[in-house]
Amino acid sequence: MSGGVQFGFSINEILALATLATGTCWVAWKVRKRRLGREPEKKPLWVSFGAELFVVVALMFTCRIAVADWPKVPSGSMEPTLRVGDYLLVNHLAYGPRLPFTNTAIEFGQPKRGDVVVFRFPVDVSEFYVKRLIGLPGDVVRFERGAVSVNGAPFDVQVVSEGTGANVAPEDRGQWLLDETTAGRSRTIKVNPFVMGRLAPSGMGTSCKTDGPTAWECTVPKGEYLMMGDNRDNSSDSRVWGFLPHEQVYGKAVRVLFNLHDLSRLWTAL
Repeated sequence: MSGGVQFGFSINEILALATLATGTCWVAWKVRKRRLGREPEKKPLWVSFGAELFVVVALMFTCRIAVADWPKVPSGSMEPTLRVGDYLLVNHLAYGPRLPFTNTAIEFGQPKRGDVVVFRFPVDVSEFYVKRLIGLPGDVVRFERGAVSVNGAPFDVQVVSEGTGANVAPEDRGQWLLDETTAGRSRTIKVNPFVMGRLAPSGMGTSCKTDGPTAWECTVPKGEYLMMGDNRDNSSDSRVWGFLPHEQVYGKAVRVLFNLHDLSRLWTAL
């Protein structure tokens, strides 16, 4: 069920504290040299293992906060796009970095329909989730028997596999793999032929209306997004916990860096 990401935010906080500590060592060393008026004959241990690490730690912290991050995917809610154990390259510059220990963003851009987005889970902001952006603010999204349309334009869908054959991954057996295309952007999604969209939008309140057991339609509120997993019938997403507020967006997943259990996943574009 989980769409969570094993995210390194706690590491970011540790790096921030390490930057502060080593930076304090560096400043203290500079002040001491100025007071002495000369270079001390021997550097204390705290200088060797503190002040001299300041630049390295600061660069690592800046990179993780402002440029990119590398979380690990723990669940199959985004299969087949993301596999369990994938390490992702998350680009913070796509939308703009957020300041550490706050949710304040320096915005460079806006998420686009079809992006694979890493975000703070709205129900528990200490967790990070990764899903695909389906609906932008103001969009009317309709979901009927597994098929998606936005503003009256259906996504083009072609069957890739019916979950049989020697080349089908074990986790995809018995599932249909479909190529889904909209606005020139395609991806492969997974659906359960015995479920076919029966997950009702229980989390999106009055913005949605149902039309039978396998159909519903939602208007995405201002400042929010409708997110769905590519494993459409096995994903905890907007249908369960509601729309994603813009301020919870963390970054754009752009590549799979690697997967220790599947080397073919190396540097896979999303």
